[in-house]
Amino acid sequence: MIPAWIEGVGVIAGFLGVIAWFPQIMKVWSEGEHEGISIPTFTLVSTSLVLWLAYGVLIESIAIILANIAALGCIITIIIGVLKLRRREGNGANTGS
Repeated sequence: MIPAWIEGVGVIAGFLGVIAWFPQIMKVWSEGEHEGISIPTFTLVSTSLVLWLAYGVLIESIAIILANIAALGCIITIIIGVLKLRRREGNGANTGS
């Protein structure tokens, strides 16, 4: 069992890591900007987070589990936003809009 204070450090680190994604989410969803976002890179990051989540479950670390669930939520939110924006732009280009 991991001592509570060590899990506390992990929770704080995970919280800060998740907050780091918020500007990107705002850029995509509020400002409608998606240039420079690589879907293959974000897919690879998502795969990494899923593996870290599995690791957290295996070692029973609440900090790793929570941080990776939250980070996955952020990444998926960004991917969905980017795909919507790119689909909309693609449809606009095809219809002459």
